[in-house]
Amino acid sequence: MSKEQKIKGASAYKGLSQAKLAVAIGMTPSNFNQKLKRDTFTDGELEQIANALGAKFEPCAFLFPDGTKI
Repeated sequence: MSKEQKIKGASAYKGLSQAKLAVAIGMTPSNFNQKLKRDTFTDGELEQIANALGAKFEPCAFLFPDGTKI
């Protein structure tokens, strides 16, 4: 699942439009949409999105059988 799909799914789950989500993280809806289409959100921005949605952001990681997470 792409970041775009995850963000759209999470905002739909919370009943928050993309435009309102953009404003909630201090971004214009136009800029938000461009970043969504280009898949250029930073981990910091993804964390802001998660916070605005009342969720927790966990960045991509490598999880090994012994519990090591890199």
